[in-house]
Parts: sequence; structure tokens; C-alpha cells
Amino acid sequence: MTTGGSGLAGPGPAVGVSEAAVNAPPRPVAVAGRRNPWGRLGLHLTLAIIAIIWLLPTVSLFVSSFRPANEINTSGWWNAFSLPFQFTTQNYFDVLTRNNLGTSFLNSLIISIPATVIPIMIAAFAAYAFAWMSFPGRDILFVLVVGLLVVPLQAALIPVLQLSVNLGIVGTFPAVWLAHTAFGLPFAIFLLRNFFGAMPREMFESASIDGATPTTAFFRLALPLAVPAIASLVIFQFMWVWNDLLVALVLVGGFPQVAPMTVTIANLVDSLGRGWHLLTAAAFISTLLPLIVFFGLQRYFVRGILGGSVKG
Repeated sequence: MTTGGSGLAGPGPAVGVSEAAVNAPPRPVAVAGRRNPWGRLGLHLTLAIIAIIWLLPTVSLFVSSFRPANEINTSGWWNAFSLPFQFTTQNYFDVLTRNNLGTSFLNSLIISIPATVIPIMIAAFAAYAFAWMSFPGRDILFVLVVGLLVVPLQAALIPVLQLSVNLGIVGTFPAVWLAHTAFGLPFAIFLLRNFFGAMPREMFESASIDGATPTTAFFRLALPLAVPAIASLVIFQFMWVWNDLLVALVLVGGFPQVAPMTVTIANLVDSLGRGWHLLTAAAFISTLLPLIVFFGLQRYFVRGILGGSVKG
């Protein structure tokens, strides 16, 4: 007696499937993302070589900063690792105590922090207005601001110096703050405007429907989302101001009490070239703070640059 129509499946092969297909070994499944190990090894080796070449000047500067003057003058920095070792901290002691570098370090901080914060604050307001507010001549004004990027710094130094003389602020910190603010604003506005312009319009429209004013939308929506771009600008502006010599030399170079580290370091070597071994210790001291700022904000760096330069 047959049981056709029964819903029970027996232990045999399914209907329409041959016994050979059932007993065939399973096909290998391709693993997604599998890469050639030799290709990865070559990539890592290339990156390691680039990193070593990139770090070599810093390592040589660091090693030389702990070598005596006579050793620096007579042999290369790599000879410092041969016996007998001759390392000293005298270079750092001379730089920090005899050349007024400690006061210059404080002056660099007093110059760099306001000269970084002021242009970024002004640029954030201006960039938001260029991106999301309508007013007569907006596009023309933005083109003029961006056009200032091509103006050479050297071409504007004489008018800036003359303006500072007329205002009576030459040799003071505000003279350098205003100069760096003016020179840093075009790029800051350009970067932040493109970053703000890449934000979704629906977000601001919804905020407007809910009764948010442009000021509220700027502080509650745009500004928090622009943290990567602002962090990138902080890195650029701070490093530029910290390492600047030309503007500081023109505006405060003749006033040692307000001179930054770059001016003081440049004066370590006299006209006869004596004392140049102190440049190693002084230069390494001057790089410490920019390195701390960069590594502290580097996770925002690529995001902020890409979002502010290719969008909008």
C-alpha cells in the first residue's frame, strides 16, 4: 500500500536530484577579501622605508642636540653610537638659561594661541553666512575672499607694517595677532565654507520649520558637525604661526621682550657662525609643541581636509 501525497521526506535523495550530485564533494567557497600576502608585504615594506626616511632628520636632530660642540663640529651624528659614548645636556642648558629662550617660548604661546583662535572664530561665522545665508553680492564677495589666497605674503608686509605704525602697535602682540588673522582668514573661510556647504539642506530646513534662528542653527547644528574641519584648521594655523619668522621679524623683531622663539633661535648664531651647535637643541625644543598639537588632533585631520576641499 503506497502513501503517495504524504508530506514526510524519506532518507533518500530528493526528487529530481541525481545520486551523483548528492554524493559530490562540496565546492570550495571563495573567501571574500583574500589578498595576495606578497602584495601586503611589499606595501608594508614600502611604508616602513618611507617612515624611516621621514623620521631620519628628526632622529639626527635629536641625537645631535645631546652631543658636545666639538663632536658636532668634527663628526657626523651617527658616530654618537660608537664607544665611548659622549652625550651631554649642556646644549639645552645653554639655550634655556643664556639665550632667553624660556621667555621666547612663552611669547610664542601668547602669539600663537590668539592668532589661531581669532581667525578661526571669524572664519566660522563668515563661512556659514557664505554657505547658508542669502545676501546681495554673496558669490562675488566669496570669490574676492578666495582670490586673496594668491596674494603673496611678502607683497603685503610693507602695507601691514605701515598700518601697524599708524596704529602705534608695532612691537606689541596685537600687531602680530592682526597680521596672522588677516593672512589666515582667506584659507580658513574657503575650507569651512565648503565644509558647511556639504551639509544636508534638509537639516537646516527642518530646524527653520521648528523655529530655530540662523544663530541657533549655527551653534547647535553646523558648528558641532564642523569639528573635523575646525581641528584641521587649528593644526594648519597653529603650526604656521608657531613656525613663522618673517611676520614676527618685521613686526616685533626689534623688541626682544615680545620676540617669539623663531626670532630668538635665528639670533643664536652670530655673524661669524659661532654657536650654531645650539641650533640643534633649540630647534628640537621648538618642534615639541607643534608635534603635540598635531598628534592630538590628527584623527580629525584627513576628514576635515577632504570634507572641506572636495565638497561644496
